[in-house]
Amino acid sequence: MSLQTNYLGMTLRTPLVVSASPLSQNLDNIKRMADAGASAVVLYSLFEEQLMLERYELHHHLTHGTESFAEALSFFPEPEFLQFGLDAYLEHIRRAKQAVDIPIIASLNGTALGRWTESAKRIYEAGADALELNIYSIPTDPELTGAEVEQNYLDIVAAVKAAVKIPVAVKLGPFFSSFANMARRLDNAGADALVLFNRFYQPDFDLEALEVKTNVLFSRSSSIRLPLRWIAILYGQIRAQLAATSGVHSAIDALKLLMAGANVTMLCSVLYERGLPQIGLIERAMLEWMDKHEYVSVAQMRGSLSQLHCSDPTAYERALYVQAVHTFKPQDL
Repeated sequence: MSLQTNYLGMTLRTPLVVSASPLSQNLDNIKRMADAGASAVVLYSLFEEQLMLERYELHHHLTHGTESFAEALSFFPEPEFLQFGLDAYLEHIRRAKQAVDIPIIASLNGTALGRWTESAKRIYEAGADALELNIYSIPTDPELTGAEVEQNYLDIVAAVKAAVKIPVAVKLGPFFSSFANMARRLDNAGADALVLFNRFYQPDFDLEALEVKTNVLFSRSSSIRLPLRWIAILYGQIRAQLAATSGVHSAIDALKLLMAGANVTMLCSVLYERGLPQIGLIERAMLEWMDKHEYVSVAQMRGSLSQLHCSDPTAYERALYVQAVHTFKPQDL
């Protein structure tokens, strides 16, 4: 049996890739990921804000006015998160490449076109095997149209692709009015892969302290439902490869996403909760399942449960929805 797959022009031993997170800030962790069986590692993201020359001006705007109201003193974050700049990130790429023999994928996180290309070029020159663009933007301006938001994504992808000679993946959120169309347009703009989906930060309020709570919620296996649906819809409809992220906690989660059409399945929350050795445990469980069900390769199963041969995916999705609603039998209240 073979778990071998292809992603971003690289032949990977398995589909199990570690997604971008602070776990990869530590070089020893990257070594442990490789030892545990990770086929590639996406490094922690370098944020657009870290590339801004106006670092102290940013701090000024983050804290402006907080002295006016006592409850606002802790409303805005202090800029410690800016401490890892581009030079440190490039050195981390070089050290990671020397430390392990698996692909190292860099990650850029931002919203604006101008600050991406030069950083992307330097990341490529530092030796990264590929680059993941995490375009994290919450459009809050009522005058900003959906078309303008989408065009910003397309412009960023085209500019970065023109600046580097390594494959480029785009990590997306699901909030587009026509996601299939946006996926096709990103494909046409040159994206080598789409990473589905980014889990957007959801703020909360602390009513006693009267401040915003900045907590991060881990995914659960049920979180795969959204990427599962869209990977199954997009498989075979676009040239770009498909990476599944959010909710991969077990071998069954990974296998489902592969059958939907994913090239790779990315791990994060499960590693925080259960440790890096979980990578190897999931791999072994995948092989056991394949042996039991007589699958010999990822290639054999990939896309087997997609909607590629469905004549009308929209009607199919409606039928599933109607069926779910009408067959649900709640317990007596």
